[in-house]
Amino acid sequence: MGPRDEPPADAGKVAARLDRAWKNFVETFPLFVAAILVEASVVQDSDLAGLGAQLYFWGRVAFLPIYALGLPVVRTLAWTVSFAGIAMVLAAALPGI
Repeated sequence: MGPRDEPPADAGKVAARLDRAWKNFVETFPLFVAAILVEASVVQDSDLAGLGAQLYFWGRVAFLPIYALGLPVVRTLAWTVSFAGIAMVLAAALPGI
């Protein structure tokens, strides 16, 4: 219940992985928000943006437990799916798509 001024005790590998996953999310979420804002400012209607947003969301949901378990190849695939979602949202903002 105090201010927790002292550094925490070594929390272990899983806690360190979760911390890195959080930092990774904090780095990619602003890019996703920017992509959504850019796409929302375009007047055209595209299902690609919705699919991209879903890929980003579910890729990030999958990324957290996969990263916590330490599965390197699958972790990269989940991250790639989420990043592809961002790319799809941006592509939906392009004219003619």
